[in-house]
Amino acid sequence: MLTRKQYDLLMFVHDRLQKSGVSPSFDEMKEALDLKSKSGIHRLITSLEERGFIRRLPHRARALEVLKLPKNTTPEELPVRNRKVETLMKDDLAGMPIPLHTPGSHIQLPLYGRIAAGTPIEALRDHSNQVDVPASLLGRGDHYALEVDGDSMVEAGILDGDTIIVKKAETAHNGDIVVALVNGEEVTLKKFRRNGKSIALEPANEKYQTQVYSADQVNVQGHLVGLLRKY
Repeated sequence: MLTRKQYDLLMFVHDRLQKSGVSPSFDEMKEALDLKSKSGIHRLITSLEERGFIRRLPHRARALEVLKLPKNTTPEELPVRNRKVETLMKDDLAGMPIPLHTPGSHIQLPLYGRIAAGTPIEALRDHSNQVDVPASLLGRGDHYALEVDGDSMVEAGILDGDTIIVKKAETAHNGDIVVALVNGEEVTLKKFRRNGKSIALEPANEKYQTQVYSADQVNVQGHLVGLLRKY
């Protein structure tokens, strides 16, 4: 039997992976479980790993894989200590699209080019390149793929050379990882955060600084829904 905290963390990671294909950061896990330090998250991850529920993916920053879920265990059967994580999970899943494809099928998406995950670069729009994508990563709406160039999102599990799957959108919620067009000519991959009339584009690497723009300088082009990686 898992403890309440172990169950909450496991389900939070599982649902985030189902939604975006990227495991949450330690800060996001700490906030979700109302813990005061990341050391508590480390202990919970270790305990789940020892029980065979998750594994840490080698050579990747904070990348987790859920191996199994607890059987015949519901939140009502566990000690009630913290309900915040359930609220966050519901908020995360509220906008999830309904899959339109059969399990195991693949479709081709246009691979537009490379997008900077470090500093903005001009977006390439080469419609001649295609990439095969598992249909399970997609839902309603239009999607496209971009190859990541840079390391500013490594702490979100997004590495140089990864292929990201993007759903076209013109709006975003705070905390979404978005493709953003800056000043009408440069495109970047960052975490979106709006504060009044300004928009911050936040990296997930302490080597880089958050860039703040006025709202009219930033146009959301889409948000991250999945990730492909070659070994």
